[in-house]
Amino acid sequence: MSLPDISIRVLTPETDLTAFKCAEGDLNEFLLDESKDYQTEYLAVTYLLVNSENGDIIAYYSLLNDVVRLNETEKSVRNRINRKIPFSKQRNHYPAVKVGRLAVSESYAGNGIGRLILDSVKYVFTHGNRTGCRFVTVDALTSATGFYERNKFRFFTEKDKEDDTRLMYFDLKDFG
Repeated sequence: MSLPDISIRVLTPETDLTAFKCAEGDLNEFLLDESKDYQTEYLAVTYLLVNSENGDIIAYYSLLNDVVRLNETEKSVRNRINRKIPFSKQRNHYPAVKVGRLAVSESYAGNGIGRLILDSVKYVFTHGNRTGCRFVTVDALTSATGFYERNKFRFFTEKDKEDDTRLMYFDLKDFG
């Protein structure tokens, strides 16, 4: 399947979301039941990829501010993160943007749309970054960690290895 012309729209209170369905029930539930409230309360902004020809919602993703905190007890994580940052600029925390949710409609899955979304987020925050943002983070469902690894995200720690979600990050200095 070739990709149709796609437009990106910010979710509005009037947007009809009922036709969207992806393979993950929690992601469908968020979009239908919670995304508008998150937006109203300034907790996350949801973007929709829309088929310009027929109005189908192809995919969505939500972004929110985040912070990467380095604690003293996990020296290996601290060293891995700080290794790429000049010593005089090293801190205990760094600005980040979190991909809160990302889902592709079942009818468009398998066409590289998820990778396209992540690459566009990386691009936006490395070209024209208006606030300072070093990392992209995600609490990835364990079923999606392979997707994020293929898109160059790394695990922060192995401590969450048995959890339902894994905290992962991408260093924006590596994009280019």
